[in-house]
Amino acid sequence: MPAFLHRLGRLAFRRRRRMLALWLALVAAAVVCMTAFGGTGKLDNTFSIPGSESQRALDRMKTDFPTFSGTSAQIVFTATDGQKVTDPADSARIRAALGAAASAPQVAKVVSPFDAHTISADGTTAVAQVRYEVPQSALEPNALDELKSAVAGANQQGMRVDVGGSAFGNAPSESHRSDIIGVGVALVILTLTFGSLLTAGIPVVTALFGVATAIFGALSLTGTVSISSTAQSLALMIGLAVGIDYALFIVSRHRFHLAHGMEPEDSAALAVGTAGSAVVFAGLTVVIAMTGLTVVGIPYLTAMGLAAAGAVLIAVLVATTLLPAILGFAGTRLTPGPGSRAMRREQAVGGAGEDAVGATGDSLASGTGENVLSGTGDNVADGTGESVAGGTGESVASRTGESVAGGTGERVAGAGANAAERWFRLVTRRPLLTLVAVVASLGALAWPAHDMRLALPDNGTAPKSSSQRIAFDRVGEKLGPGFNGPLLVLADTSHSSDPTTAAQRVAATIGALPDVATVGKPVANPATHTALIQVIPDSAPSAPATKTLVHSIRDDRAAIQRDTGATVQVTGSTAVSVDVAAKLNSALIPFAAVVIGLSLLLLLLVFRSLVVPLKAAAGFLLSIAATLGAVVGVFQLGHLGSLIGVDTTGPVSSFLPIILLAVLFGLAMDYEVFLVSRMRESYLHTGNPLGAVHSGARHSGRVVTAAALIMTSVFAAFLTSDSTMLKQIAFALAAGVLLDAFVIRMTFVPAVLALTRHAAWWLPTWLERRLPDLDIEGDRLGPAPAVPESVALTPSTAD
Repeated sequence: MPAFLHRLGRLAFRRRRRMLALWLALVAAAVVCMTAFGGTGKLDNTFSIPGSESQRALDRMKTDFPTFSGTSAQIVFTATDGQKVTDPADSARIRAALGAAASAPQVAKVVSPFDAHTISADGTTAVAQVRYEVPQSALEPNALDELKSAVAGANQQGMRVDVGGSAFGNAPSESHRSDIIGVGVALVILTLTFGSLLTAGIPVVTALFGVATAIFGALSLTGTVSISSTAQSLALMIGLAVGIDYALFIVSRHRFHLAHGMEPEDSAALAVGTAGSAVVFAGLTVVIAMTGLTVVGIPYLTAMGLAAAGAVLIAVLVATTLLPAILGFAGTRLTPGPGSRAMRREQAVGGAGEDAVGATGDSLASGTGENVLSGTGDNVADGTGESVAGGTGESVASRTGESVAGGTGERVAGAGANAAERWFRLVTRRPLLTLVAVVASLGALAWPAHDMRLALPDNGTAPKSSSQRIAFDRVGEKLGPGFNGPLLVLADTSHSSDPTTAAQRVAATIGALPDVATVGKPVANPATHTALIQVIPDSAPSAPATKTLVHSIRDDRAAIQRDTGATVQVTGSTAVSVDVAAKLNSALIPFAAVVIGLSLLLLLLVFRSLVVPLKAAAGFLLSIAATLGAVVGVFQLGHLGSLIGVDTTGPVSSFLPIILLAVLFGLAMDYEVFLVSRMRESYLHTGNPLGAVHSGARHSGRVVTAAALIMTSVFAAFLTSDSTMLKQIAFALAAGVLLDAFVIRMTFVPAVLALTRHAAWWLPTWLERRLPDLDIEGDRLGPAPAVPESVALTPSTAD
């Protein structure tokens, strides 16, 4: 792979105009296809599980009870100023509003609160139901706005009108502001990282190319396949984050080569061949994990996984083709200026050399790249030609003033050690203590996850000022929380001797169950011998008691059939939510096992070690558990929720754990590969395990830190979304990346490697012979040339 990518990078550099034209044409084609075949107006936010009981019942209701098969809305009338909705003037106003609502687009039926007896006990609140024969995704873009306008006439002094219901649930959320915030923060971090606005702008530009292609391409498919607004937003945030990060890794390696005198074309090709190999590996792990979501069997989740996987795949293609072309346009302008901070930093990293085991006589790189033989007692020349004694523990002064301990071969942190290396030296000084601290702190953070409740979001978690949230709260307060999520029981009475009596007996049996507030009169369809029964629970739609009620009705179906001859199925939005949560719960453990097993296999192939994959899997589990604990603490328990706009607590989205597993797995592999591969490279060259850990920090720590901060910032920017599901996903991914990058990869990983020393890089000989050598770091491409003495005199306009 490195050789192929090396050739690809060189080809893109040389044919940069054609490559840029090709990507511009791809973006234009995606825009044209979106305009012709799709668009945001065709996004489908419907939850369904093909083959589940709730879905089978909904499918049958489309023919037996079409007015009940689609989505529905609620019109909540509240009398103020001491009046009641039953007062003649108010009731007349309500009836007039309902007549206007019946003429709104796509409305199939309006049920008056006076006919359905949905009036609160104190007479101040009345709830009318508006039924549609189509799901929410099939509503016209202005259908709900037209409904609001139709009833606005009743919203006068003495009367308040709010419109809500399931038709408003899971509505699309605008994310344009989040995009701008994420890109802006990323640009700031990149500028601070590179010290050059030109260099910082390249990853942003290439990431935008990838995101535009992915999003417009996905939207062009909305006319033929179901894609939700959440899938679009997830693809956007992940595509933007990994697009910037992947470009950052390659640009950072390219600039390092330029600072050490390499020609731009050779540098770009080598950067794509080395860092690009790690990008391809990391990107494919994300693609595999996200594509794996399709096996769960939930179309909503399948669309999310495929959309995100497509965005990541395009980000990889952009990083390995368009990016070297852009580097070709930039030429030598990306070279750090002579004497600049960026040049000193790149030379310090490159000139610091590798730590080595002095006692064995291996070569040590001093601060200027010269080799010093330690551990033999011979006299060797340093950078100035003076003779110094290697000895067995004497310190040798290099040209930069750093000291080298001859007896151990480890370089003492000095002028050449950057912040990442100093941190690694700190956490590896007492590695066992570091591990105990990490496990204890993450364990405490993960503890709330043991009480995690999963459900689909409803209007109870909508923005507090929204019409649907006001209606939801008002209905729950005045008529009971169960009115916000009624259950629908479809009874097949075709095998009953008296269908009407059978339906009534079914309703009576269900009404006797715990947590049932009321049971509506069965609505029969004599032609199909079916009856529909509405059941109002005592508890809220997302409450555990409501879930128990759904299972209780289903568990009693055998007894109901014996007594009445009727078969029953439970459906409705609340039952669908229960079925989705059950399906995801059952898939979570197998999916986690596959993801962790995949990580063990891939890391075994890359690093040819047993300890590294096991350590990575353990760290991944710790970061997942801690992230889920943080999500429960904020969204379910309400800790610090007000800081990110969470004004009410509720269950965690059913989709969150499995999405977090898939996404965080791939992103964790990014940092594992970029950080540990440099450590392995150093260990193979020097044989010094602790020095290799420090070398990895010196070469990759700054870039991994910047990448993690960028990705965290991009995800955190989506916390401004009005969608509760998207807000939870954004928080989980931001917290997960932050914990995995800084607590696991930058603290837990070096501590484990320092504790296990040589054993960390051991692999049984018989296994090593059988494993293919992936050469992720591109060792076969040859090393970059050493820094020529004239490099400091190279003119540059980059800084």
